[in-house]
Amino acid sequence: MEQLQNQIVTLKPMEIDDIDEIFSVACYKEIWTHMSIAVEQKEDVINYVNAALQAKETGAEFPFVILDSKTNRIIGSTRLMDIHKNHKRGEIGFTWLTPDYWRTAINTNCKYLLLTYCFEILGWHRVQIKTDHENFRSQKAIERIGATKEGVLRHHMIRKDGSIRHTVMYSITSDEWRDVKKHIEGLL
Repeated sequence: MEQLQNQIVTLKPMEIDDIDEIFSVACYKEIWTHMSIAVEQKEDVINYVNAALQAKETGAEFPFVILDSKTNRIIGSTRLMDIHKNHKRGEIGFTWLTPDYWRTAINTNCKYLLLTYCFEILGWHRVQIKTDHENFRSQKAIERIGATKEGVLRHHMIRKDGSIRHTVMYSITSDEWRDVKKHIEGLL
């Protein structure tokens, strides 16, 4: 998989050498509120990166670090996951940004680059995005780019604190991509 970029953001394939820089921007508790893991210590980042790279080796996932194209510094991470090559589908997920970049154009640009890659290079028929039922900020962002809400998977996951998470499921299909792409370009 290649590096994806535009004038706003660069998505670089994650590498083991990214651990220190990831740790420097991932140590904010508010990033991990709705995530399945928490990053509190450097060892957490080491485990996070190692798990991502192991999933990459199996072809199940492809992790990226998100860089601000102006500073060329890591500001978060995202990945293609739940990849099913035979069915030409997958998911964009495990996306997080350091809080300084919340409510900026970064996330929309990330989704634009990834969706373009999935539909126009990989030839996928479906891209799904899902989030915690209590993560209203994420739901709003997903809806803003034009993804279709398909429903809620009840009692779908167990959170790191042991509570039950319902998962809100969204998707974009290849039939919808041209209109969604035009919509996102309008946002950019």
